[in-house]
Amino acid sequence: MIAGDLGTRLQAALGAAYHVERELGGGSMSRVFVAEERALGRRVVIKVLPPEAVADVSAERFRLEIQLVARLQHPNIVPLFAAGDAGGLLYYVMPYIAGESLRARLAAGPLPLSEAVRVLRDVARALAHAHRQGVVHRDVKPENVLLADDAALVADFGVARALAAASGTATGPQAGGLRITKAGFALGTPAYMAPEQAAADPAADHRVDLYALGCLAYELLAGTPPFGAVAPSRQIVAHATEEPRRVADVRPDAPPALARLVHRCLAKSPEDRPATAAEVLAELEAVATPGDAGPSTGPVAAPPAARPPRGLVAIALGVVVLVAAAIVATLLRG
Repeated sequence: MIAGDLGTRLQAALGAAYHVERELGGGSMSRVFVAEERALGRRVVIKVLPPEAVADVSAERFRLEIQLVARLQHPNIVPLFAAGDAGGLLYYVMPYIAGESLRARLAAGPLPLSEAVRVLRDVARALAHAHRQGVVHRDVKPENVLLADDAALVADFGVARALAAASGTATGPQAGGLRITKAGFALGTPAYMAPEQAAADPAADHRVDLYALGCLAYELLAGTPPFGAVAPSRQIVAHATEEPRRVADVRPDAPPALARLVHRCLAKSPEDRPATAAEVLAELEAVATPGDAGPSTGPVAAPPAARPPRGLVAIALGVVVLVAAAIVATLLRG
């Protein structure tokens, strides 16, 4: 049974190619439906971008951008089957994964160390592969990590980039700086957004994913993102100007090497983070031992002493301007 007007509209637009069965809980960037692809008799997930958020997006440009992402083939990446425009609805199709999201898993609290390291290694593998292909995720978060058969798979690669390019809001030689679309649709999630990404820095690159991976790692260990459950605008400013609590304080049994790695990923300046996801993966491999990434003895190193990173003042100013603009826009709409 299809829930709501959007599900009915989607079924009418797709015609006989798919049978839309039901709606799953949607994320910040899409509405999610389970369907059967009739030609092959397989169950799939169809993600529909909110029509009000993509009114100015070029459907053809979006489809072309998604084609680049569809080339990613890796055991820890959820592949894309198709994408297009049906009756004015932008959508993309991916396999139905029998499992749960990392967000659902985190509802029970922080993960055991061995499980946290295993998940982080899988996510780092996915990022390393995608970055080698020139694809940056830009929205790494628990909702986009699926758990199935003792493996973690990263979904929605490149969707934020495709939206930015299709709406004409991508900047820089590789469109690394993401902005807000004309419809007011934020590309990215404040709790996991690197300072330079929030400031739409045109020099932003794959290291925004490493920052998000640091946020994810922190949440797996602490049970909450680095700057907790505060308003999105407050989170964005905190990412640019504040230091999170030490991993040693929120998870005293974490191995010192893991704590150091998390804080390196969370560096304000991209130059102070690991250079690549492959480097992060190598450090995670060193943390893990066969069958266990158990507690280590000895003090956990504190994050590097706070200092103004290169370009932080400009980034912080850009973030404050964006937040102020969002507040003004909200007041005008009201």
